[in-house]
Amino acid sequence: MSAAAGVLLFGLSGPASAETPKDTLVIAAQIDDIVSLDPAEIFEFSGTDLANNVYDTLVELDPNNMGPLVPGIAESWSVADDGVTYTFKIREGAKFHSGNPITAEDAEFSIRRVIALEKTPSFILTQFGFTTENMEQTIKATGPYELTLVTDKPYAPSFVFNCLTAPVASIVDKKLAMEHEKDSDFGYEWLKTNSAGSGAYSLRSWKPNESYVLDANADYWRGAPAMKRVFVQHVPESNSQRLALEKGDIDIARNLSPDDIAAISGTPGIKVEDDLKGRILYFSLNQKDERLSNPKVIEAFKYLVDYEGMSQSFLRGQYTVHQAFLPLTYLGELKEKPYSLNLEKAKALLAEAGYADGFDVQIYVRTDPQRLEVAQALQQVWAQVGIKAELVTGTGKQILTQYRARQHQIYLGAWGPDYPDPHTNADTFAHNTDNSDEAGLTGKLAWRNAWEIPAMTKATEAAVLEKDSDKRAEMYRTIQREHQQTSPFVVMFQQIIQTAERDNVSGLRTGGATHDVFFWTVTKN
Repeated sequence: MSAAAGVLLFGLSGPASAETPKDTLVIAAQIDDIVSLDPAEIFEFSGTDLANNVYDTLVELDPNNMGPLVPGIAESWSVADDGVTYTFKIREGAKFHSGNPITAEDAEFSIRRVIALEKTPSFILTQFGFTTENMEQTIKATGPYELTLVTDKPYAPSFVFNCLTAPVASIVDKKLAMEHEKDSDFGYEWLKTNSAGSGAYSLRSWKPNESYVLDANADYWRGAPAMKRVFVQHVPESNSQRLALEKGDIDIARNLSPDDIAAISGTPGIKVEDDLKGRILYFSLNQKDERLSNPKVIEAFKYLVDYEGMSQSFLRGQYTVHQAFLPLTYLGELKEKPYSLNLEKAKALLAEAGYADGFDVQIYVRTDPQRLEVAQALQQVWAQVGIKAELVTGTGKQILTQYRARQHQIYLGAWGPDYPDPHTNADTFAHNTDNSDEAGLTGKLAWRNAWEIPAMTKATEAAVLEKDSDKRAEMYRTIQREHQQTSPFVVMFQQIIQTAERDNVSGLRTGGATHDVFFWTVTKN
């Protein structure tokens, strides 16, 4: 093991070290959510960070300007007059880490394997009508360096392109993957623990729940990254991350609590960078419960949140008050915040609904310290109007199982976008095509809460087809205003990522509200 590796893997508990090597980036983070390295399956936060640096996509986001799309493996693209035929010109001369040239055949293979494997994030691509039955006609290499995609409807082109920036649309080295194919799995079993990309970094090693190490791609088509190696160590405790940063054992701590952020404030040699992310913190009311489906009760709950109090105390610096389902910075963002804590108004609304004395209810929440604090804060406020809330806690899997089965009363949780387009959240918060239990639309939060919304569903379907971006943005703002007033969702906050760094580190981009972390932009002095 190299000396640099020793800094990461052993320095956290050892004596203070001088500093990490100039050409090496050492990071402490919580990465135990990684379950697979195959981009066709990656759907967790840490996994998408890794994929963003190991793989390229056809079109990409500029880490220094997270708005306009920029060329990736496709150096240009176009949409035919029919509105459904997309053509991508593949960058000639670019190579995978293996040395194999990147061709349209690799792009065809990569997208087809997502459709065929049918792993969790495949819906990001299958929503365009691609199926195992039609993929040979709709996903085709029409030349050595030309890929053609044919969608089932004339969607807004921005919607299609935005989805193609997601990790699930990563371009995989077909030759290398197929060398490891078993039982017609497109190399899936091998790619769960290995990589076949063309990104700024290649995978050197991955130890589940411990660490991963990336090596710089010296032949990267954008140019070789300054950091020759990136070490990411799983360090679950905030205070351990902080101590390692203070000692100089690491360059970056990615998961510090507000208290640890406050503790290092003003510390020489350390800086803190804030970045507004796309994760939304909310609670929702199951409409199968007669009490919780009463419009007056729904409105009352929106006045029973101490938005400012929480954001300025235990959530300080890490969440900002936000009350719409689209994150700020997204097309169609809505900055209006019509609700604030108002006990008297909530009491009056509950009385009008016939619940002047309140009622008993359960809040389903995972045993995450921060979410438990939010739940307890809500519990205390609600008690003031007679609503006695019992906390039903469990692991994320346990609580989500109840939520997806529509067996909760009130659910407290978070939702992060799957791709940088407004449809990613509109489709789940404001779209429900079949409200029956048998429909099993578990990916849609409106369905999970048994919220039947035929008119809003049609409005959401219309918005995703609108080609004029200004008109499309206004359509989403209209949907969100109605959603704020009538939905059984109480959107409370949008997350802010606070990243603590040694002050000789520059250029780390954590992706804003729309994307994931970029390591290849980092330099050290």
